[in-house]
Amino acid sequence: MAAYNRRSFLDALGTFSATAFLAGLAKPAWSRNLDKALSHAELRTPEHLASDEDFWYYVQQSFTVSPELINLNNGGVSPAPKVVQEAMKRYVDFCNEAPSYYMWRILDQGREPLRKDLARISGCSAEEIAIHRNASEALETVIFGLPLKAGDEVVLSKFDYPNCINAWKQRELRDGIKLVWVDLKLPSEDNEYLASQYTKAFTARTKLVHVTHVINWTGQIVPARKIADAAHQRGIEVLVDGAHSFAHFEYSIPSLDADYFGTSLHKWLAACIGSGMLYVKKEKIAALYPLFAAPEAKSDNIRKFENLGTRPFFIEQAIGKAISFYDMIGAERKEKRLFYLKNYWMEAVRDTPGIQYHTSLKPGFGCAIGVAGFTTKPDANKLEAYLFNEYKIHVTTINWENIHGVRITPNVYTTTKDLDKLVTALREYGRA
Repeated sequence: MAAYNRRSFLDALGTFSATAFLAGLAKPAWSRNLDKALSHAELRTPEHLASDEDFWYYVQQSFTVSPELINLNNGGVSPAPKVVQEAMKRYVDFCNEAPSYYMWRILDQGREPLRKDLARISGCSAEEIAIHRNASEALETVIFGLPLKAGDEVVLSKFDYPNCINAWKQRELRDGIKLVWVDLKLPSEDNEYLASQYTKAFTARTKLVHVTHVINWTGQIVPARKIADAAHQRGIEVLVDGAHSFAHFEYSIPSLDADYFGTSLHKWLAACIGSGMLYVKKEKIAALYPLFAAPEAKSDNIRKFENLGTRPFFIEQAIGKAISFYDMIGAERKEKRLFYLKNYWMEAVRDTPGIQYHTSLKPGFGCAIGVAGFTTKPDANKLEAYLFNEYKIHVTTINWENIHGVRITPNVYTTTKDLDKLVTALREYGRA
């Protein structure tokens, strides 16, 4: 579908009333333009909008994009939109006027509305959501809080996140539980295979399966619901690491049927750095010990997991603006755009000599994250250095198990012009 030019894109809405115009003057130009673009986008499907560079140009203006480099490492941590940054700065100034008053008596009162908003976009009850600082804190609350004993088995993968692996190893060392490791041949476009690698590891002693919904090393989407269904049939609990899936593509937490779920909000939700979330099924809360001691450890109140002491209230409360921005873009639009961007560069360099993909191009098996290396030049560190030194393209190196390459992760502010530079760089590197 032919793209509109930016002037015609905005003019397509027709004449605005004087009242609307005057009200809009209070907003910066980028915000007024984005409002118009979003109104026009209502007339188009997410599939058609995914490739419309004019629309996503106005989304890009919502971010403070660096002019000095092309950031394609949004998988580690995403920049926050301007509205989120501005909210955090206002809140920190507010706190410092009289910290004990404004933090505890004013900003802290915003947690319950925030909890409801997080529950809304998660598709669950607010009584199942605890606000944390990152995915590691949320997931380790579960890992260290489960009442496991010597001989109990936990099934997990060699491709899980290192903080989680280390937490489980500590429980193995301290409590004598048994870790049963799943190996995966990646990338895979076979959900039956992926699920079976977990389910065939289940035994009568298995108490929990740890599932990474999107593997950070490759971008592989794992069929969490299929694994959860098989586990629950055997009375096995399910912990899902949703650090790279939440607000990345469209789903609800209950649709995974996880008993426990942890995620970062500073990745795909684009909240401030240092924000995360824990989900615990209501009926599972009482038996799970909090990581930081609560007055009633056996309480069935989700708030027992929030006894963190003094924390950055200004970061926490700015999450609300990130949710508003996410709602404004729309979950389906975002998913379609991210998938389009990943496939845009992967398809363009498919014929480059020696290139090797570690991520699927098929829907349902990958979305924004793409990992590629060169069989002819296996040192991924050199590839990362080349991209940065020659083109100022920032990516990250992946050397984990048998995966050697660079992880390339665009976001909603990434343009195809940025990716065209990446394509040129990868082609030159492969042919040099």
